[in-house]
Amino acid sequence: MSQAAYVQNTHLLRTSAFDLWRRLRSLLEGQGLDPATTVLVNLFPDGGDHEFGQCIDEDGRVYSFDLVYDRETPKAENRAVLRNWTDVTDTWQHRSFADEIANAFIWRPPSRKTALPA
Repeated sequence: MSQAAYVQNTHLLRTSAFDLWRRLRSLLEGQGLDPATTVLVNLFPDGGDHEFGQCIDEDGRVYSFDLVYDRETPKAENRAVLRNWTDVTDTWQHRSFADEIANAFIWRPPSRKTALPA
């Protein structure tokens, strides 16, 4: 059984050294999100110059966005920008990919751990 896209995407977001993932981490930080606790639900090509993505932050807010860069130009991912950054927390249940977002919420690792005294 293969891993769900949000598991693979989140792993790549948090660990990949490839330029695209490093740039996406930086852009998410610019939006106030911590890549170490953000779940990347999906990221896929949606036209010649951008990828569509959705993520869940540490507080459970859901965002959709376009990652825009010219995929045909070498090293263009280093200049990628976020466009159409939208907080869809109150409406994601009625949008495309609602099932993937719901499953990502269920899978999402806890962001804080409580240590109980022995």
